[in-house]
Amino acid sequence: MATAEECRQALEDLTGRIAEMDEEDRQAHLVDRQISCKVSDLGVTRIGPDGATPVTEANGSEPPAQVRFTAKSDDLIAIAADPASIGRAWLTGRLKVEASIWDILRLRKIL
Repeated sequence: MATAEECRQALEDLTGRIAEMDEEDRQAHLVDRQISCKVSDLGVTRIGPDGATPVTEANGSEPPAQVRFTAKSDDLIAIAADPASIGRAWLTGRLKVEASIWDILRLRKIL
């Protein structure tokens, strides 16, 4: 099981990739969404929609994010190391995604 700090770093790596995207691509494929990632064996961590917002732990009082991911800590670390594996993790049930179909299609284009 990965630690909370390892998961935080993995999420920051993923959001950093979004922040490094060409601004034109970001504008074309991203909309303003709050994204959360529940690390089922550790707790909940929230990330901002464009990677610019620092990764912070949720305290439970925030409203649900529009796009919600759930994964175990080790799976989160593996996905961060190889973002191309997100689809495979989702299809095998290691990553759960709760979002509108439009948000899923948008995410597919940037991941």
